[in-house]
Amino acid sequence: MDIRAGISRRDSLKAGLMASATALLPGAAQAATSARGGAMPDTPVRWIDDAAPPLSLGQTFGVPWPRGVLRAGKPLSVQGADGTALPSQHWTLATWPDGSIKWTAHALPAGTGQPGALRVVQGKPAAPQAPVLVRELADRIEIQVGALRWSIGRSGTAIIQSAQQGGRTVVGPLTLVASVDSAPEGGTRTPFTGRITSATVEQKGPVRAVVKLIGMHEGQGHEGQGRQILPFTLRLYAHAGGDHLRIVHSFIFDGDPAKDFISGIGLTAAVPMAGAAHDRHVRLATADDGLFSEAVRPLTGLRRDPGKVVRAAQIAGKAVPMDAMAPGVAKLLDRIPTWGDFDLTQLSADGFAIAKRTQDGHAWVDSVAGSRSQGLGYIGSPQGGAAIATRYFWQRHPSQISIRDAESDTATLTAWLWSPDAKPMDMRSYRGVLGMEGYDAQNEGLDITYEDYEPGWDAATGVARTSELTLWACAATPSADALAAMAQANAVPPQLMVTPDRIHEAGVFGIWSLPDRSTPMKARIEDQNSNLVDFYVGEVDRRRWYGFWNHGDIMHTYDFDRHVWRYDIGGFAWDNSELSPDLWFWTSVLRTGNAAAFRFAEALTRHTGEVDVYHLGRFKGLGTRHGVQHWSDSSKQPRVSNAMYRRIFYYLTADERAGDLMRDLVTSDLSLEHVEIGRKVPGAERTPLPAGVIDLSFGTMWCSVASAWLTEWERTGDKKWRERLLNGMDSIGRLKYGWLAGSAPYDLKTGRFMGAGDKISISHLNAVFGALEVNAELLDLLDVPRYRTAWLDYCRWFNASPQEWKAKFDQPFGRRNLKEGHSRLTAYVARETGDRELAVRAWKEFLGGDAGLGLSNGDPRVALKGPAYVRPIVEWPDVSTNAASQWGLAAIENLALIPDALADAAN
Repeated sequence: MDIRAGISRRDSLKAGLMASATALLPGAAQAATSARGGAMPDTPVRWIDDAAPPLSLGQTFGVPWPRGVLRAGKPLSVQGADGTALPSQHWTLATWPDGSIKWTAHALPAGTGQPGALRVVQGKPAAPQAPVLVRELADRIEIQVGALRWSIGRSGTAIIQSAQQGGRTVVGPLTLVASVDSAPEGGTRTPFTGRITSATVEQKGPVRAVVKLIGMHEGQGHEGQGRQILPFTLRLYAHAGGDHLRIVHSFIFDGDPAKDFISGIGLTAAVPMAGAAHDRHVRLATADDGLFSEAVRPLTGLRRDPGKVVRAAQIAGKAVPMDAMAPGVAKLLDRIPTWGDFDLTQLSADGFAIAKRTQDGHAWVDSVAGSRSQGLGYIGSPQGGAAIATRYFWQRHPSQISIRDAESDTATLTAWLWSPDAKPMDMRSYRGVLGMEGYDAQNEGLDITYEDYEPGWDAATGVARTSELTLWACAATPSADALAAMAQANAVPPQLMVTPDRIHEAGVFGIWSLPDRSTPMKARIEDQNSNLVDFYVGEVDRRRWYGFWNHGDIMHTYDFDRHVWRYDIGGFAWDNSELSPDLWFWTSVLRTGNAAAFRFAEALTRHTGEVDVYHLGRFKGLGTRHGVQHWSDSSKQPRVSNAMYRRIFYYLTADERAGDLMRDLVTSDLSLEHVEIGRKVPGAERTPLPAGVIDLSFGTMWCSVASAWLTEWERTGDKKWRERLLNGMDSIGRLKYGWLAGSAPYDLKTGRFMGAGDKISISHLNAVFGALEVNAELLDLLDVPRYRTAWLDYCRWFNASPQEWKAKFDQPFGRRNLKEGHSRLTAYVARETGDRELAVRAWKEFLGGDAGLGLSNGDPRVALKGPAYVRPIVEWPDVSTNAASQWGLAAIENLALIPDALADAAN
């Protein structure tokens, strides 16, 4: 029966039903057809927090365009709510196959956030009052922003050589520092300093300039002589209107986990000090908007009062008026101790402490303590100084801000990403071999703990971490209000985002729809999805999913007996993108623009793309399956490193680091030549293959790598990636059973699958790591009829009944799983073919809850059980991220594909 029968054309369009076999995406085909060559669509942009921030450190956001609307070279501008053109800068992020622009990025200056809705329109952008100017010299790169000049090193150890305000140096050299201990306790500590090996100017203004630095940390002293470790990539961002640089700091752990224990890593800046000790000011951000405000030589609390005006000036960060100081105090200033060293240390998510001392060789004195510091430190005087702040300061403990030698001519200000006062990083395996040297024993371990262990395959060597900081070159000591605003803007950066309806209109990111609560059943589904997202956002803090290597990730499965997530049980611990939670959360962000969900998904992406993936070594380009440590499972696969999990974040923010990570994946299939994923499968046939040919699954492997090729093709226009996609699609379509074959021999050189494909092999995992999502995009962009047929066959038959299967195929039905999550495959083929019965079947599969979460009458956002536990509701027999992710994606995509069939299925 045809799905379109019995309903009006208006209802058909509302439901998003397909008018032809070539249409695919909800809204995409219509937008592409109606908008191609048409007028520019209205493009509103909003602050995700629904209010303009008191301080923005500069904005960058992405804008999608319907196919055919925007051609290269067309100027674009950003307008304020009053229609005034704002200073802005834009560039192309991606193009459609016809050459029209698919995504642009837009940058705005630093300053007070513009209130109300902004708009991107066609027209010449306004110029900033003081544009960012870049000069490339032989030994340095200079960035001029008004009266502020940054000098950035091209080589050597000075990342930033200096920052000058009006010709006066306020920040001296900034270097990268690290230390490595030879043992987790009592080892020899070796210092390291970063050295630049390459410097590239990526953008030159006028609103935004970007410099990329690459290098290594070099050993210092006798122990470190000749040794290089911890490769780094830095990006420095300057915005018009700002007196700061945004710093994105990435490093790779390339050491030996058994021998190299990182005991500190950070950035340290020299700060020239001027004036008397009582005019030198220390500021450290405490909890919320609090501020630790002291002077190197304090004049408050003395036995003799220097005078109210004097005290007020010092607290305000102004020069003390000596003529107003009480004579009895003025003549005794040298008897007041000066405090040169200060530490703000955050060793856990729930506690920071500030201590100070007069100088090296003397005791530390405890100052104040609290819960969660905003992670900003300042040292300077009325003649200028420096401030530095670390994003996720308390979330990624142990962290620290240190000030040294504030009483001298040159102080140092250091942001420690890993505090030297904490225990060193221990990257060793958490477990012993337990007799599991061979595959049989390892499979037994998998059977009991769900962990795929193998000696030597649980090394952390090659994982990475990216941190975000802000460095200010201050012309004078900022006010308390200004410092609080600076700390807040760094800790919780404001973000602009195109409205969800406008993103949807552009037809990007495949299958999704805007929230629809038009019927009671749709409202139940929408509410459950919102509640589940809120549940995970809240679990981060309730469960303290924090720490340098852990922050951003979520757990896999809940333990109802202990009332904890199974943090110590093999494959049930950290989730590592299992079954695509990244996609679920980012798709939810697309639909709602919710600020909490955006920042949650952002932290998840920062984690899963860095910590769960190998960036060098034999596993380069592959990610690690879920486990107790983010690298402890021996299953290394592209399904985890998957570029589909980074695409939405990249295009919404134009984040260069996310772009780097996706680009690194375009050759990740080559790693599979020496990493055989199926090596332990009992009884698996292992037919010898020629050199350069590997066995590759279509979903967990090919689709994962294809997402990187798709992204690179969009970003560069390089047709070799288009050809590689076409080769894979065409060759899968030529197999006898197409996608139902599950995998086939794959030629790494040509990107083509080989063999007859005459055996059916269905895996419940093949389509749940972004396969539907990437195929929806590929089939919208590339016309490969035989591949389309192969994919639709897979979608039709995965959830078919055994009876239907036996009537069609002469091969065994085989094992199935995740029926609820796979309902979206049934919905997809129903949408593509206009089959009403399949559409109703899809909703019944979803509502049945088989091997999934099910539709609950409750709210999973927790009920408290005693003072020590936070517990999800017990209505669901299993609380797992697998189930939640697949339920959420199926709910969103089914509502987009076949919304009108829900009523029939529910009845």
